[in-house]
Amino acid sequence: MEKSDIEIPSSEGNNKSSLSLSGDLEIDHVAEKKLIRKLDLHIVPMVMLLYLLSFLDRVNIGNARLYKMEEDLGLTGNQFQIATSILFVTYILFETPSNLVLKKFTPSRWIAGITTAWGIIATLTGVVQNFAGLVACRVLLGAVEAGLFPGMTIYLTFFYTRRELALRIGYLFVSAALAGACGGLLAYAIGHMNGVANQHGWRWILILEGLPTLILGIATFFLLADNPHSARYLSPSEKDLMRVRRERQTGATANAEEFSWADARKAITDWKVWLFASGQFGADTVLYGYSTFLPTIISGLGSSSESASASASASASNKWTPAEIQALTIPCYCLGALTYLLIARLSDAHQMRGMYSVIFGCITIVGYGLLMSPEHVSAGVRYFGCFLVATGLYVIVGLPLAWLPNNSPRYGKRTTASGIQLTIGNSSGIMAPFLYPTAQGPRYLRGHAVSLGMVAYATLVYGFLWWWHARANRRREEGREEWKVEGLSDEEIAELGDESPRFRYTI
Repeated sequence: MEKSDIEIPSSEGNNKSSLSLSGDLEIDHVAEKKLIRKLDLHIVPMVMLLYLLSFLDRVNIGNARLYKMEEDLGLTGNQFQIATSILFVTYILFETPSNLVLKKFTPSRWIAGITTAWGIIATLTGVVQNFAGLVACRVLLGAVEAGLFPGMTIYLTFFYTRRELALRIGYLFVSAALAGACGGLLAYAIGHMNGVANQHGWRWILILEGLPTLILGIATFFLLADNPHSARYLSPSEKDLMRVRRERQTGATANAEEFSWADARKAITDWKVWLFASGQFGADTVLYGYSTFLPTIISGLGSSSESASASASASASNKWTPAEIQALTIPCYCLGALTYLLIARLSDAHQMRGMYSVIFGCITIVGYGLLMSPEHVSAGVRYFGCFLVATGLYVIVGLPLAWLPNNSPRYGKRTTASGIQLTIGNSSGIMAPFLYPTAQGPRYLRGHAVSLGMVAYATLVYGFLWWWHARANRRREEGREEWKVEGLSDEEIAELGDESPRFRYTI
């Protein structure tokens, strides 16, 4: 056990915590493992379900497209791409402000409120009658959904330590992959309602996938704890252990847990934050292009195999139906989800984010290379490329979202840095819908080429950040930055956060 000379008061009367301390902070590791399991039981299913429905409501327009959506609304030219991308204009505008008010309004109220609002909007999207109505719904949907993912990312840091964060943020990206799989599965099932009440299947897809979000938003108000202190499922001794876990981390002082505009300014002026954000832009371009247009991409594989067929009869047999296309998306997303769960666990165990980001970024690059292969290459080979893209995609998108908060122990800097990272990253959603215009089907070479280039850029960025953080840690281990804290007390050094020579970056 580690020991400390600090005594932590119990949250129950004047009794001392059962964690006697002398030296470094003493942790009962058995009790800590039990606590983490309890946190996972109460937090992870809730945040996963919230993000699953959020991502589903955001990208199910790609599935709805296959069921006569464009024809019913009279969409022409690039109007579908405009309606898809317009969501991200308001999304990126409201992300950082939402993070800054999260604590003020409390997570349970804020997240419940925005979830209920987007559930209503997502459901009503299924009854729009024209392009203007669709755009209005997408604009509003982006505004209210903007606060969820950054809010969830910061919310998880209230409960989990640096060593545990990647896996829990990983669960959010598993939700994104599951949303793709569920979206394809649900669209496959709901698509059979085509013609019910004289409505095409796309309306039923949007309506029936929006209603569960509305119900979940109301439930969130009652089920989501604002912080460890207010969590009804934690006992007094477990709340004490949560406090010790927080204080055990370098830079995690009481002041560090409060928002400070000085810390926010440090995030804005930190070049590493902006480099993380630029890498996120590259990775998110691929995420939104792939998640929204995977049905379109797979449809193109079927169509290109059709064009390559030697006879009309062979062409007819190679043409995939919308139901078959939806079914073919499901295993890609499932592989992406399982891969990320495994790699997030390994990343937490090894405390390495950069290495895995680079390796799996390269796998995604190979996947796009296969998708761009010559037309005579079989559809099966190019479909395998979809699996490779999914294998690496969620890793290179998700791990950096845990990596940056890991290296920002002060709340003000952490929440601002994450807001910047997500805002810049999600701005790629404005561009991504234009990567796969119908006119460039069935092969969509430009979309695949841009996606390959963007994921290659993100891989290079994360490779550089991996090298830089490892180098900075070596310098601190060698004592080459101790001059920065000469004459400062231990308390003053702890308040420096990641600028302290005693802080070690996650690499």
